[in-house]
Amino acid sequence: MAEWQRTHTCGELRQTHIGQTVVLNGWVNSYRAYNDQVFVDLRDRYGLTQVVFESDQAELFAAAGDIRNEWVLSVRGKVRERLPGKHNPKLATGDIELVADALHILNRCPPPPFEVMSIPLETGFGDPELAGEDLRLQYRYLDLRRPTLQRTLSLRHRLNKVIRDYLDFQGFLELETPLLGRSTPEGARDYLVPSRIWRDEKTGRPHWYALPQSPQLYKQLLMVAGYDKYFQIARCLRDEDLRADRQPEFTQLDLEMSFVEVNDVLVLIEGLIAEIFQRCAGVTIPLPLPRLGYEEVMLKYGSDKPDWRFGLEIAELSDLATQTTFKIFQEAISSGGKVRGLNVVGGAEKFSRKGIDQLTEFVGRLGAKGLAWIKVEADKFTSPIEKFLPADAQAALRQRLKAGTGDLLLIVAGQEEIVCQSLGALRTHLATTLGLIDSARRDFQAAWIIDFPSFIWDAEEKRWAANHHPFTAPRDEDLPLLESEPAKVRAKAYDLVINGYEVGGGSIRIHNPEVQARIFAVLGMAPEQARQRFGFLLDALKYGAPPHGGIALGLDRLTMILSGTTNIRDVIAFPKNQKARDLMTGAPAAVDPKQLRELGL
Repeated sequence: MAEWQRTHTCGELRQTHIGQTVVLNGWVNSYRAYNDQVFVDLRDRYGLTQVVFESDQAELFAAAGDIRNEWVLSVRGKVRERLPGKHNPKLATGDIELVADALHILNRCPPPPFEVMSIPLETGFGDPELAGEDLRLQYRYLDLRRPTLQRTLSLRHRLNKVIRDYLDFQGFLELETPLLGRSTPEGARDYLVPSRIWRDEKTGRPHWYALPQSPQLYKQLLMVAGYDKYFQIARCLRDEDLRADRQPEFTQLDLEMSFVEVNDVLVLIEGLIAEIFQRCAGVTIPLPLPRLGYEEVMLKYGSDKPDWRFGLEIAELSDLATQTTFKIFQEAISSGGKVRGLNVVGGAEKFSRKGIDQLTEFVGRLGAKGLAWIKVEADKFTSPIEKFLPADAQAALRQRLKAGTGDLLLIVAGQEEIVCQSLGALRTHLATTLGLIDSARRDFQAAWIIDFPSFIWDAEEKRWAANHHPFTAPRDEDLPLLESEPAKVRAKAYDLVINGYEVGGGSIRIHNPEVQARIFAVLGMAPEQARQRFGFLLDALKYGAPPHGGIALGLDRLTMILSGTTNIRDVIAFPKNQKARDLMTGAPAAVDPKQLRELGL
């Protein structure tokens, strides 16, 4: 078989190889048969080369006539220049072709369930019109042959290498943490693994491991152990509802540092992000990145992960609402809610009454009770609520929302959480509808979100919950408020947001056992309950824990942004579908009853 092993890849040959005899191995991308020639486009992950079988070699020519798409071939031949007018500048190998003198069929292939590649040669090396995603996931090993996915996974490889090189230069150690650990329920649901060996003495049922939602506790223990700069490209698993940018198993850059404060972590990660975008996308990210307060972005964008690539900033209108006689505005203010709105510049002509009704339905699905709208004319407002707006209020609205003739003002009133959620989503929906984001432009807008609240109120459980996790340190100046006014306590936490995606989040951790105990108390966790769940960490904090902090960056989302897709399944080799099912292998699946009996289940 050595004579059939490739001497070059299908993307390697150039004019400098003309006259050389070479061997190519690859898959048949397409074929075209004529009376005296058969053309085969041979493909591997490096590129595509046109192979020509001439009729003067009758046996070889006849064999070439039987070739079909996705067969695996080894072809020997001589490289020659293409005929004048037949060069293809869209292909790296477009100046040459391989004239075959020997063919070995390495593997035949039945007709695939969908076309892996059907693009004619002259259009370049791209993707066909895609089959349905479920079908492609069922035959993922075929789908992965697509050049787009191959380029994306190659990009992911480069991303990982840049990370390792950068952090190694900064003195970090890459250390692994366990996949089988203890369940510490605080956040998303765990994936649980039964132990065959360890069982409850009374019931005989198995004890359980939990797969890691993140290496959070282990990396803090590494800091206690004195490994002051740790990182890991870590696999994490969470049993949570899925969406386009979420998978049940995902990969993150996990990182922790000792003897640091917030600024140290942010500066390190900014340098890493700049390096990643420069080396993986050829894009320069200006540093330092903006640092925006949580309250500011929630007001202006209705989200703590806003997209800054377009305007449509939200404005506070609660004070102006008191100047109106509109009942819905008045009720929102009297009940402690907010009235906020945004200006769709030029939107008066772009949205008909039907279009506005559709926007109203959109915010209604997010909890808003309605959407007030105003079309701005030169000397008046056109709106169902115009009669409730005195002249002074109209003038103030024009000024506050920077409204001009032809603009459309959209306003939501209600509880602040609903107002933020509905207007934030509406803002993004409008940007998509109006084409305000140029997907072809390599525009990456990144910033830090800081000063998050430490706690959020869980109305269902009627208790305070950790906004990030219970090991996040409060700001020093807010410590006196822990027990008296938890809502006002700000965290030493930070999120990295790029183009509307939360790419990473982290915090300075609690290293003082007394502060940690106070946090658990605010969360309604009794000392014995805290010890049961986190006793090993509490013990470790007593033995000389240094000040420490870190961050986790979602590598799937980061690859998604770099590659220009909006679907996280495009950047994972073998993803689950939106129901957390592996359509290729059929997982999850039933297991042999014998296995269950061995586990005591």
